[in-house]
Amino acid sequence: MSAQEVQVKEIQLLINNQEVATDKYVEVRDPGRLTDVVGRVAQATVEQVNTAVEAAHSAFQTWRHSTLDERLEVLYKIECLLKEEASELAATLSRENGVLYSTSLGEIDMAVRAVQATVKNAKSFFHPIIKEDGDSWVSIEKRPIGVIAGIVPWNAPMVLTIQKVAPAIVTGNTLVMKPSPNAPMGVSLVLKKIASFLPPGVINVIHGDVEVGSALNKHRHVRKISFTGGGQIAKYIMKDAADSLKNIHFELGGNDPAIVLDDADIDDIIPKIVGSAFRRSGQVCFAIKRVYVPENLYDTFYEKVCQFVGQYKVGHGLDEKATFAPVNNKNQYDQVNQLIERIKNSNAKIVQLGEKLDPENWDNGFYILPAVVRDVDPKQEIVTCEQFGPVIPLVSYQTEEEVVKMANDTEYGLGSSIWTGNFDRGLRIARQIEAGMTFINGSGQSHLGYELMPFGGVKQSGIGRENSEIGLTEFIEYHAINYHK
Repeated sequence: MSAQEVQVKEIQLLINNQEVATDKYVEVRDPGRLTDVVGRVAQATVEQVNTAVEAAHSAFQTWRHSTLDERLEVLYKIECLLKEEASELAATLSRENGVLYSTSLGEIDMAVRAVQATVKNAKSFFHPIIKEDGDSWVSIEKRPIGVIAGIVPWNAPMVLTIQKVAPAIVTGNTLVMKPSPNAPMGVSLVLKKIASFLPPGVINVIHGDVEVGSALNKHRHVRKISFTGGGQIAKYIMKDAADSLKNIHFELGGNDPAIVLDDADIDDIIPKIVGSAFRRSGQVCFAIKRVYVPENLYDTFYEKVCQFVGQYKVGHGLDEKATFAPVNNKNQYDQVNQLIERIKNSNAKIVQLGEKLDPENWDNGFYILPAVVRDVDPKQEIVTCEQFGPVIPLVSYQTEEEVVKMANDTEYGLGSSIWTGNFDRGLRIARQIEAGMTFINGSGQSHLGYELMPFGGVKQSGIGRENSEIGLTEFIEYHAINYHK
């Protein structure tokens, strides 16, 4: 597919199943070819936010009484929609957030799996717990919450949208979704089609700035805010939610450690570790952000990592030769480049590797060569921050006790991984890690893990969970009934 094939899409608001034009539009540009405008997105007013929430609130009064079969039928339609339109959606995603086309296709496949897992988990989720003795009868039942404000980021917008929409719908809620301004198009197009499967007002979509987001978060009919993104924004949302004591769900960032043990097969694990660290050019919340390597393996490990990273071909997301894409936006581009400059001025050694596929277009996109950092102090910024870009530090250690302490010495706690040839040893160390998720010899959920694992973090990496039956509980209230005989 050619990066030259640019079709400018115009994205409106969606309120009560009607597309709504506005007086203001914002351009979306291709992160890999900044001269290309790929979309124009309508910006909502506070009044339009109010209209969208009121539509969702009105729709909730009837949708809450829909049957599970009716809700599951909608999810089946969403699954078919994603499968049928995967190719076109993937191209849109790559043009707006810069990732490789193959990565976008993979993301849509993950979104399909999210729907399938929600269907499977929902079938047994709603059975009430009923107990009785000689004196009384008790029933503990699950009910929908109401209007959910869903706020999604730009790095993996499709799957992160579906991970909110599918469980919210199947539990009987209605939604007002706010996509990221850095990747609003693909999810808006999908949400419009999903809305057509539902009664008017069950799904609404708004776009806009901080004022628009704050109006959504503060609205009296919004009963819960489900946000995926950065910790700083989450703090503002929490303040907005405080006045009306809204329920919140936050899936935030991470500084995920990878602990390589001295019995690991480094030739086998290096492609997996590098693949995780540089997936989406490092712009993944649970990507590996720091790698701890035994001192006696350190030099060999570093050399082999550099050999592997050096094979990346950096180019446009729709360039079939590219194996590495640009970062998404100028803010991220500037932050990562400034971080790289600070590393260069430290005692650590940093090397930037890979091949520029289109040197003439290099400055017309947010391109950064992937970088590997060695001889780094465990307290150095690149180790303690969430870089969210293509820079990975390698830290040496001597003992298991030392590396567990270093891994846990952070305010983040999303994912983590242990790499070993001994399952029992890996499990023992995994159970010492302070994180919401720990993977052994991998960095991400298997198919079974995606179905069963609650996704989320501890400390400042989040509040609540997505996915699995536990994730469904984020979108319900418990109602207990006690009959006295």
